[in-house]
Order: sequence, then structure tokens, then C-alpha cells
Amino acid sequence: MRELVILGTASQVPTRSRNQNGYLLRWDGEGLLFDPGEGTQRQMIHAGVSASQITRICLTHVHGDHCFGLPGVLSRLALDGVTHPVHLHYPASGDEAVRALLSLASPGPDLRLHPHGSAGPVAAGLEVEPLRHRIETFGYRLVEPDSRTFLPDRLAAAGIAGPDVGRLLRDGSLNGVQLDDVSVPRPGQSFAFVMDTAVCPGAEALAHGVDLLVAESTFSDDDAGLATQYRHLTAGQAGALASDGVGTLVLTHFSSRYPDVSGLAAQASARAGGAAVVAAEDLDRIPFPKRRKE
Repeated sequence: MRELVILGTASQVPTRSRNQNGYLLRWDGEGLLFDPGEGTQRQMIHAGVSASQITRICLTHVHGDHCFGLPGVLSRLALDGVTHPVHLHYPASGDEAVRALLSLASPGPDLRLHPHGSAGPVAAGLEVEPLRHRIETFGYRLVEPDSRTFLPDRLAAAGIAGPDVGRLLRDGSLNGVQLDDVSVPRPGQSFAFVMDTAVCPGAEALAHGVDLLVAESTFSDDDAGLATQYRHLTAGQAGALASDGVGTLVLTHFSSRYPDVSGLAAQASARAGGAAVVAAEDLDRIPFPKRRKE
């Protein structure tokens, strides 16, 4: 099961229709919670998301609309008796702020802290890149390795079964049968989370070729001066990120000055190449795009 659950889409302050940030990526057996802003715990209830689904929490930076919901989420984990480890990833420069937030949470969860200070992998398949904001900020990219899909009828015809399938996958051939004879490529899927940044190489690296990209779209192209001043993306700039081979672009982190974000979606679509563009609404469930062919 792979889907993105939108818990909040507002930047800086909530509105009557938009909560502050919060995004849960359901990725097979993992639940990655990104940037839980104020009110995330309540939004989880409205979205039908259980705290037990959370296995990782990923903070891009320690501005309040991206982390003030952390104590409540952790307290809910404790209240619900969640026993599995929960890994918390965050910029090392925000360690003091993160620990202050943790001090407000109910004790109990098996929380494992993973501060990072440079680009690179932070967990299996999960890596970070620095972004360009007013404080140290990192975006996240999750990648599934490429693999193979075996064709049962061809395996049967070749007389390969049981442990021999694993040997064939490992060695590439078995008793004269080649891996290509009985399987087809299965391209891995990928996801990127780009939040609170001006255009920068890190954002471009994160977005490159991913199946699903979540990108901030704080300002309209008409307010590009404000975007530059506060180091945020315009809708068109978010669309341009998606033009580099992205499957689906999810726009979020909207300024309260835009009660109707359809214009932002149009600006992003104009520059998004072949990417599908979704302007997120609170409590949306966005399925992962279908797996691409080789």
C-alpha cells in the first residue's frame, strides 16, 4: 500500500479550511510523517490515520509550522501504547529546538534521534539534500531499488522453483537459464519532499525523475518578489522542478493570501512538462502513480 495522506496544507498560519503542514507517506510497511505542524494529531483523527502507522518522522527544518505538532504526535504514540521504534530525522542545527519540543511530549515512545548536517543517506533508501531557506533546511528523497518481476509460466517451463529462484536472481543464470529469460525489469519507485526553499541545486536533485513530488507552492508567480525575499517557491517554480521527469506533482504550503489556489495549479501546470499537477487539500489521499515501465 503506497499513498500520501495530506494532513495540512497551510503555510505559516492555519486558515478556516487549511491546517498547518502535515503529510503521511504510507510506503509498504512504513509510515513516514513529514513536517507535523500544529494540529497534526487532530488532523490524523479526521484522516483516519492511526499513530501506530508512524515509523519515521522527518523534519525539514524547525520553523513552527513544520514542527510544533511534534509533541502532540509523540504523546499520542505514548497514549496508544506504540512499542515499535520511531525514527526522528532532523537538521542537526535544530537540535536544541527539537529537544525542547521532545521535553513537552509524554514519555514512552521508543524514539530514535537521527540529526543530519549534510547531504547523503540517512536511512535505507532515504536521503537528504540541503535546501535554501532562512534557516538550515533539508529535503528528503525516498527511493526503491530496481528489481525484477518473475514470470511464473516461464519459470515453470524452465523447471526453476523454490530456492533456485533466489539463486537465479543472485547469480544471473542457472543451469543455462538466463535471468532475462524468465523475468522482466521492475523499476523502483521514488518520492521527494521539497519544502521551504528558493530554487537551488538541492531541490533540483531531490525532484529529478521521481514518481511523486511534494513541493511547496507558497506564492503566485505574480508575487515572485515575496518568494525571493522569504526564500520560498512560486507555483511556476514548483512546476519547473516537476518538468525534470516527475510523474505527479503535489502542490502545498499555500500562503493564506490565496483562498483559491486554482490559479497556482495553473501556473505550475504551465511549466510542469508532462507531470500531472495536484493542488492538495487537507485530508486528501493521493495514491502513488502506477509503476513506470522500463
